[in-house]
Amino acid sequence: MDASVAEKAGALYSAGHNCAQAVFAATTGQEDPGIMKMAKAFGGGIGGSKCLCGAVTGGVMALSYLDRGDLAARLVEEFKQRHRLTCCAGLTKAFVWNSREHRDNCRVITEETARLVADLLGDRLA
Repeated sequence: MDASVAEKAGALYSAGHNCAQAVFAATTGQEDPGIMKMAKAFGGGIGGSKCLCGAVTGGVMALSYLDRGDLAARLVEEFKQRHRLTCCAGLTKAFVWNSREHRDNCRVITEETARLVADLLGDRLA
């Protein structure tokens, strides 16, 4: 596991990036304003709709950006093995939206997802 990638994702999330932006930037090293603007719409389960978890979306974007989109289904499957689902609403249902507990939960999920991406990529992020 690449702790530095997870830590960077957590720090980006705490600094105001959403889950998709944080996973993407931490795993690719790219914080291009255009890409970050595009990724913004994926936070909160795609535009706040609470559907697909933004951390998963950010991970899929990162894998594709790094020419490893073939690993996207594995990312989703490994995420499901850990959390049973990929739905933002389900992952956050125990928390009041945007409360400290909600944000703490999402930070942990963001860190875990960045770590999963790093693990899938192997030493490419080292």
